[in-house]
Amino acid sequence: MSDSIKHECGIAMVRLLKPLSYYQEKYGTPLYGFNKLFLLMEKQHNRGQDGAGIGAVKLNVPAGKPFMARERSTKSNALSQIFGEQLEKYNKMVKDGIIHPEFPSTAKDNFDYCAELLIGHLRYGTSGTNHDKTLCHPFFRKSTWPSRNLMLVGNFNITNADALNKKLVERGTHPIFSSDTQSIMEEICYHLDIEHSEIYRKLRDEGLGGEDVLRVMAERLNPVDIVRKAALDWDGGYTIAGLLGNGDAFVLRDRNGIRPCFYLQNDELIAFASERVALMTIFDETAEDIKELAPGHVFVIKGDGSVRDEEYVSAGEKKSCSFERIYFSRGNDPEIYKERKALGAALVPQIIKSVGNDFSKSVFSYIPNTAEMAYYGMMHELRVQRRKDVKDEILKIVNSGKTITGEDLDKLILDNWPRGEKVVHKDIKLRTFISSEKDRMQMASHVYDITYDVVRPEDALVCLDDSIVRGTTLRQQILRILSRINPRKIVIVSTAPQIRYPDCYGIDMSELGKFIAFQAAVELCKESGNKELLLEVYQQCCAQADKDPKDMKNYVKRIYDCFTTEQISKKIAELVYPPNVSWKGELETVFLSIEDLHKAVKSSSGDWFFSGDYPTPGGYKVLNRAYINYFEHKEGRSY
Repeated sequence: MSDSIKHECGIAMVRLLKPLSYYQEKYGTPLYGFNKLFLLMEKQHNRGQDGAGIGAVKLNVPAGKPFMARERSTKSNALSQIFGEQLEKYNKMVKDGIIHPEFPSTAKDNFDYCAELLIGHLRYGTSGTNHDKTLCHPFFRKSTWPSRNLMLVGNFNITNADALNKKLVERGTHPIFSSDTQSIMEEICYHLDIEHSEIYRKLRDEGLGGEDVLRVMAERLNPVDIVRKAALDWDGGYTIAGLLGNGDAFVLRDRNGIRPCFYLQNDELIAFASERVALMTIFDETAEDIKELAPGHVFVIKGDGSVRDEEYVSAGEKKSCSFERIYFSRGNDPEIYKERKALGAALVPQIIKSVGNDFSKSVFSYIPNTAEMAYYGMMHELRVQRRKDVKDEILKIVNSGKTITGEDLDKLILDNWPRGEKVVHKDIKLRTFISSEKDRMQMASHVYDITYDVVRPEDALVCLDDSIVRGTTLRQQILRILSRINPRKIVIVSTAPQIRYPDCYGIDMSELGKFIAFQAAVELCKESGNKELLLEVYQQCCAQADKDPKDMKNYVKRIYDCFTTEQISKKIAELVYPPNVSWKGELETVFLSIEDLHKAVKSSSGDWFFSGDYPTPGGYKVLNRAYINYFEHKEGRSY
């Protein structure tokens, strides 16, 4: 993706089902769970680089000994820092004779993360400052009662956190307003406390005391009921995992399956992750061995290792985020790899039209690095189409009774064969130590480097990108540097449709006025003498601002409905054309259609950022606020 946007986080959880001695005997280490947690997080590091956190719960720990631990960091190398520091502590205790690895009990007694239950989180911040460690997961509510300790991680955004906080205040509680994670935490803890108190009163009436109370309390506590009550009013996309101090664990997914969630279950362990391929790689399993948690379900692992997979909220229409397949998830997942190739292939008819079906004067490339797989699909389909054309031409010559010469073959095949080149390279990461905006933009133009002398002045240069959000990087960096090689035409091809609407379910793109497609539609409105429509839409948004989100409509569609996709694409090309360059060639932008997106990516139909059709009422509320903010010239998130 040429534009940098931050997005949904990554989670990982490992629950060992055997005694620690089993893993020492079979795998040669009592830190089997700890090591697997690190690898699961490392294989998902693409999902969060603003911070990381881990947590652990030890089972059957005697009174007086710690049984839960947590570490968090917002450093640039947060993941390696956290695990590296913990391993240093472990190795020092081994060296000092405190821990004897061949006796796992010594490791469990002395090392926080020699535990049966471990959890991890990779953060891409969508709220607060990215240097604030208190916003890193796991969030942790502590208590002297094991069952009332809760550690929580999530990949989510809740659109109605303000309403949830208001409800907490009305109950007489004093929540801390820091993020939607805190709102979720407080809500779960509220119902956890109620259930805990009810069970305790019954146990007291039954005459139980001492350790029997803790044991029976752990048996009777029902995380499914707690989650069902807590999530009653949640609006958003989420995958949330929680650990209780009694050894219970739960993972739940939103009713529309917006955020991803996969798990592996065998006789040794149960592991969860945001990406299927991470589980496949780390545990050497096939795709068939990895299951997807159903929308609206919560998977509970009790402290004794028993499991329950139940519906906690009625499932809605599945609307998994299509951006996961286009861009965010790692492309070595077999399904995602095929889908991304299909996205590139689906664009070929438009590409052929753009270059006039003249491959002899065209060069095909991609903008690093996540568009590479779609590029392979595009090149394959271009060659398929070219082979078809060659076959038709050969048959035409043969049927006419003429003899095919070597010159004919050179002209048909070699002189007009799709040519791929690595034209753009990501060179350096820009350091923002320069204060001048003008100088900073000049520095930014050198983030990308280019291969010279592979594109001729008579060539059309086709560059594949996996999405165009704001167009800023295109205008200020990529097109500026592409123009140096002076092609006759540059075609920027997006494997995603035009991004027209905000996201509020995990991707940090909620400012409507910054979307290049929206800017293009607004400019077209003004140029066509229909500027009053912008005011009418504002008035309609204001009129429904205080309504229940369930009753809100998408009035922003009225702006887009005035123009064809081609008209908006043409205007986008005008808006991103690099200023103050000597190049005077033609620029065209091409976008995948929503219809072709669904043909290529059948597993994830969530397309609200393209279509404006949100899966939850909160989406319409966010869109409504985003347009009001745009019209009133207010910056910042719309939720």
